[in-house]
Amino acid sequence: MEELTKAEERIMQVIWALERCFVKDILEALDENPKPPYNTVSSIVRLLEKKGYVGYKAYGKTYEYFPLIARADYARTTFGKLLSGYFDNSPASLLSFMVKENPLSKADIKAIRELIDKKK
Repeated sequence: MEELTKAEERIMQVIWALERCFVKDILEALDENPKPPYNTVSSIVRLLEKKGYVGYKAYGKTYEYFPLIARADYARTTFGKLLSGYFDNSPASLLSFMVKENPLSKADIKAIRELIDKKK
């Protein structure tokens, strides 16, 4: 799975959320101010299509886009790269980093303990 640029990932997040959409729908969903030009979004969507992330259905000269790769599959691949690249494939190192950078609430700690207990 080819890695996405930040701009591609931002557009892909919108496509995953909308499931089926036209470029105008993507523009409406973006919360950026100012919004990127229509042609920029259209170019990014075409790049996503070339990379195999997005498919389309043509209605004359108009295209409806939909994801070909599930968000969970992309997340799994991206997370694996993060874990191996920054934390030496160590979940303990990742968790240690998370706890130091973001204090956990009692509810967070309880939820993590429950996940660990289920994994045993």
